[in-house]
Amino acid sequence: MTESELAGTGAASAPQCILDLKATLGEGPVWMAAENALYFTDIMGRKVHRFQLGTCKLTTWEAPAPVGFLLPVSSGGFLAGLPDGLHRFDPATGAFAHMCTVEPEQPDNRLNDGCVDEQGRIWFGTMDTAETSPSGAIYRVVARQNELEVSHWDEGYVVSNGPALSPDGKTLYVCNSPHQRIYAFDVDGAGKLSGKRVFATFEKGYPDGLVTDSEGTLWCGTWGGGQITRLRPDGSFLPPIALPVSNVTKVAFGGGDLRTVFVTTARKGLSEEQLAQEPLAGGLFSFQSEVAGLPQQFFQL
Repeated sequence: MTESELAGTGAASAPQCILDLKATLGEGPVWMAAENALYFTDIMGRKVHRFQLGTCKLTTWEAPAPVGFLLPVSSGGFLAGLPDGLHRFDPATGAFAHMCTVEPEQPDNRLNDGCVDEQGRIWFGTMDTAETSPSGAIYRVVARQNELEVSHWDEGYVVSNGPALSPDGKTLYVCNSPHQRIYAFDVDGAGKLSGKRVFATFEKGYPDGLVTDSEGTLWCGTWGGGQITRLRPDGSFLPPIALPVSNVTKVAFGGGDLRTVFVTTARKGLSEEQLAQEPLAGGLFSFQSEVAGLPQQFFQL
């Protein structure tokens, strides 16, 4: 992209592939400031990756099943969403320890995307693994006396994605990906949802992972759209940021000033002909943002 093409997109530099991983389904980037590193998953590849900024060292752990999300825990390690429920992941050993089951009545579902709010609660969604049945739902997780309490808040999703909170924590955004919609909910101080409404409808591609920056703008990975779609807090669209791959999944803000944007992508669903045209599909991309992101929150456990 030229300087004139970048103007107004929110990017201060053009996206570059910094890691040609060829991930089947790269997802869920999480910036860990204390480690100067980015964690992310390859869901279908059943892998967890850590990319060290500066040294560019890549560490990879094998997972026992697809990892939909990986979110940091205040007492160390991560909480991971696997098809059978929530697991504690310890990078020191690479071990996954099952903590609780989610949706035992939906054996064909798996856990998908998640986020942590400022109160240290996790919000995540589930989806139909075959991507045909509206069996997915939205859940909240809190810890009470070191036990996980999982509560159900919405349903009817074939593929749920996102989710993300506004900077003031009063709005939760969730994607209904196949329907090309982003919903918004009001969140009260107790973490209860209300006021579900359509926040935005896409015409190009499908909304995937969401994050908000420090100004409240949504940055949405766009599956099949070849771009990061950006939306103002009022739901209006800003100029998108193009990438040289079709399946853009999610972004994370990192670096010392939270202006380095990391972007995960995927090869899943692309034909051999498309893959030949998109040799960097499944790679990890990065660029500089004009606006800083928000610090990564930790699940309180």
